[in-house]
Amino acid sequence: MTPRRFVKPVGAVAAIALIGLAGMVITSPRVHADSSNTDSRIQIGFNIAPVKLNMKGLNPALVGIGSYIVNAQADCNGCHNSPDLGGEWAAGHNPYFGQPKMVNAAGYLGGGMTFGPFPGKGIDGVPPLTIYSRNLTPDASGLPEGGHTLQEFITMIRTGHDFDAAHPACSTGTLGAEGCIASPPFAPDVLQVMPWPVQGNMSDKDIAAIYEYLRAIPCISHAGTVGLPSNLYQTCPAP
Repeated sequence: MTPRRFVKPVGAVAAIALIGLAGMVITSPRVHADSSNTDSRIQIGFNIAPVKLNMKGLNPALVGIGSYIVNAQADCNGCHNSPDLGGEWAAGHNPYFGQPKMVNAAGYLGGGMTFGPFPGKGIDGVPPLTIYSRNLTPDASGLPEGGHTLQEFITMIRTGHDFDAAHPACSTGTLGAEGCIASPPFAPDVLQVMPWPVQGNMSDKDIAAIYEYLRAIPCISHAGTVGLPSNLYQTCPAP
């Protein structure tokens, strides 16, 4: 979620694979053609998901729609990929270099891209402030973006509220996970990079679909990486 590029504006439906045993890691579950599952985005979303999805306990229709929004419309990985894990594109598969496109699954939505500088202080208390994209993957709780609930996620998208308090006002004399930000003019409790003023126009169903999809993607812990903000590190579920 980024000042460098806020949102990159961006059918035959393929046959749907059968769901295996409950809890099985799969990429394309059966979606029944009832009134709630006829949205063409569902199967397209499963077709373009760049990582294996854990569908245990999740709503397949919402996951498919969420993948469509994340991977075909909002370009979330464009800002939330992990440079420490290889960045957005797999080696030899950067389409901007004329190479065949392939997303780098190892760093998918793990966060850590830097934006700025902003007026304020960084992690070490030295100006300026650098803002890091957040880790959107689910932690050991199974909930995305650091274990946030659906209602908290909706609030983030609608209002930009920063539940992590990653960059409080420098006037308070305290540092968050990323440092502190000059306030005024910046609101310290608001996400400064994420394009929430635009994304907040989405329907409740679409926001819930994004959340459901983020619950299905693999966890990224950033274990072994040094120098990232503390809120990017997390404990992943046991394999």
